[in-house]
Amino acid sequence: MKVNYCKTMKAIINVKIYDYETYIEDGFCIYGKEIIKAGYMYDFPDFDGEIIDGKNKILLPGLINFHTHIYSTLVRGASIPFNPKSFRDILEQLWWKFDSKLDNTSTYHSAMVYGLESLKSGVTSLIDHHASGKEIIGSLEALKKAIVDKLGMRGIFCFETSDRFNIDECIEENLAGLKYDSFDAKGMFGLHASMSLSEETLDKVSRVLKGAPIHVHVAESKEDEDDSLENYNTRVIDRYLKYGLLNKDSILAHCVHIDDKEAQNISQNKAVIALNPTSNMNNAVGAFNIDLFRNNNIQILIGNDGLGTNIAKEWTYFFFAGKAGINDAAGIGFDELLNYINDSYDYFGRQLGIKIGKIKEGYVADLVLLPYLNPTDMDKNNAFGHVFFGLFENFKPSCVIVKGKTLIENYKSIFDEEKLYKDAHMASKALWERLGDA
Repeated sequence: MKVNYCKTMKAIINVKIYDYETYIEDGFCIYGKEIIKAGYMYDFPDFDGEIIDGKNKILLPGLINFHTHIYSTLVRGASIPFNPKSFRDILEQLWWKFDSKLDNTSTYHSAMVYGLESLKSGVTSLIDHHASGKEIIGSLEALKKAIVDKLGMRGIFCFETSDRFNIDECIEENLAGLKYDSFDAKGMFGLHASMSLSEETLDKVSRVLKGAPIHVHVAESKEDEDDSLENYNTRVIDRYLKYGLLNKDSILAHCVHIDDKEAQNISQNKAVIALNPTSNMNNAVGAFNIDLFRNNNIQILIGNDGLGTNIAKEWTYFFFAGKAGINDAAGIGFDELLNYINDSYDYFGRQLGIKIGKIKEGYVADLVLLPYLNPTDMDKNNAFGHVFFGLFENFKPSCVIVKGKTLIENYKSIFDEEKLYKDAHMASKALWERLGDA
């Protein structure tokens, strides 16, 4: 029987399908902006639309980066005097110098490059934590224009409120971002970290927040907790609780040095933690304690803190670093890891009001297609082992689809990459000149 499928729809056939829950050895997926039907090839209907042959490939949901700094793209190769002895030195000698000179032009072009490289790494959605001292107003719109409007990805954006910036402008920009409310883009309220936020600033934020979730660095280094105890006689999470800032679905990045009471409060207030394993190792700030998070039933997300775009790799490093952090080779099992991955899709879908992360009818068609010839038997029981050890370390999809539109095909994007990088290069020259004047 012929089913009346729209000719604008596409179908991927003869493909392995895995969505971290269901595995199909030889399947198909029919999709427009959402998935229309997925199943086994023996059930594939008559179909008039475009057909993509997925033989010797595997179809997965697109990945999500839950904590990044898009602007880091344009620091690549910059010569900035750098001799840190502490985490605060890293901020003051590099990142705070750099972000103080960012304007909306450099923000936009950094996002075009970062978004493109994210797509090529199979990342179809991201949550950005932005800072730009030269131009605060309009910076989130610059990010949205690049990531969502031009590149066709999904994004959640916020501005990193900090006492080193104009606080009133930080608040104004975050409130502008909170007005984003679509299936593609949304805002959160961004804060840098306790050690750069005065009581006056937290009070100002508390007066306008109105229950919105915050996105903030928490106890990334021990210095953040030490500063809070020395200057405010309380720990970091208690400061945010005092001002009613720890709202449901707030993203607390890092949380390497929180204690058990702080973990309990995070859990009770239904906030989430975004871990960034590679960044923590790079900055030598310490290892997170997975036991602390799971004993308190805290939801875990994965980001990369702007260090590259390979989120698949971050999930592997989370797995290995989590074991090392508690000195237990069996400390994290695949079932637990799968729960974190699936729950993270649920979190993102909740924020945007979409169904994402499954290759099933009604879920958004944000998909990645990767070549994969399994050297051993592959079935529903061991599919994740194949994906984790066979693909995550070098995750390079041949095809990337977002909202049903193919953005990467045969490893090449649909965009004018040469112009995109040339424009970014020009923006970086102007930025680096400003850095030289610092």
